[in-house]
Amino acid sequence: MDIRKVEDLELEILVNLASEIWHEYWPCILSSEQIDYMVDKFQSYKAIQNQIKEDKYSYYFIMEQGKILGYFGISSKDNNYMFLSKLYIKKESRHLGYGKKVFEEIKSLTKTFGYNKIQLTVNKYNKNTINAY
Repeated sequence: MDIRKVEDLELEILVNLASEIWHEYWPCILSSEQIDYMVDKFQSYKAIQNQIKEDKYSYYFIMEQGKILGYFGISSKDNNYMFLSKLYIKKESRHLGYGKKVFEEIKSLTKTFGYNKIQLTVNKYNKNTINAY
């Protein structure tokens, strides 16, 4: 497994991947209208571009043998901690150990950026993710 920083020219790939994963994953918790709203607000081209430029987000592809399996987004907050904003893996690649490996990579990036703490937010109904963390 590899992680690779998303380049500006790859934002459209990231946006499409985000929409695909969100529409597959979230129907068990959110309505279709809520998912569309959340994707538009937080995962659209404009939203991601703004997060990168204004909020200093970095996005990374999760890859295996050149194939994109998912992505994550991180940002430093108030120079005190790393914020893990997003970590999503395609359905067919879940429960294969990638999440654990990715989180180890995120911990390593956190140290590289000079932080010793990671924070994240999780939907309170997202039991699988809560259990994973």
